[in-house]
Amino acid sequence: MGLHVEWRSSNTHIGDHEIMFFALPGVGNVGKVAIEGIHSSHLSHEIARLHHTALPPLATLDEDGLLTPPHLSLSSIESVTGKRVITLTGTSQPLDPEHQGMMAREILRWLENQGVTSLYVLAGLMDIPTRKEVFIVASSATHRIDLEASGVDVRRDEPKSGAIGLAALIASNGPLFNINSACAIATTVGSSGDVFASQRLLEHLDGWFDLGIALPADIQAKLTEKLSAIAPGKIDDLVGELTESPDAFYM
Repeated sequence: MGLHVEWRSSNTHIGDHEIMFFALPGVGNVGKVAIEGIHSSHLSHEIARLHHTALPPLATLDEDGLLTPPHLSLSSIESVTGKRVITLTGTSQPLDPEHQGMMAREILRWLENQGVTSLYVLAGLMDIPTRKEVFIVASSATHRIDLEASGVDVRRDEPKSGAIGLAALIASNGPLFNINSACAIATTVGSSGDVFASQRLLEHLDGWFDLGIALPADIQAKLTEKLSAIAPGKIDDLVGELTESPDAFYM
């Protein structure tokens, strides 16, 4: 097993929470911007770091100026409505499809043991500028029925060409680990740090789940600057390495 969990406090369990969000850099960095936004605008703290041997071997400086190995950061957020939201995010993922599958399964198995039952991957889907939509794609029929009954916009025909990457595997493999996993998608023109698409995404999630996590308007400039360096330099090249289906969108 290549997963090592580094707890950031004396607690060794995620604890009770309303929902979990997962995001990595991708199209428009929509999911990544959304998570960074709710971290910046709500009371949050890091619970744990998930280190995996499949991540690219790049050690970076953390916020305390310490050299840290590649990892995903697991954080807890207290929303304005008092609901506790858990987020998992990072800046990289394995480039090899086999390693992506292994890492996704190990993370989901660990999340299952931690009692996670509801997980949403946040992502952007490139489209024309006039299309500004937000929808959810479920990974099990029972979860989809429950979402539709709650008034959530659930799509059955998008993304037409599928999705690739670690986030796509996390979103689709949840039912194998007794987790209601799904992908929450906002359309975007694809520019790095699309704060507007991220804001639409969080507003819709707020409306559907009453979480109290929508981004305030004054956070846009701050997030755009903070996230300018996150976007993968060659998304198209990475997609070519990961799949033989060039129309599948990168998550």
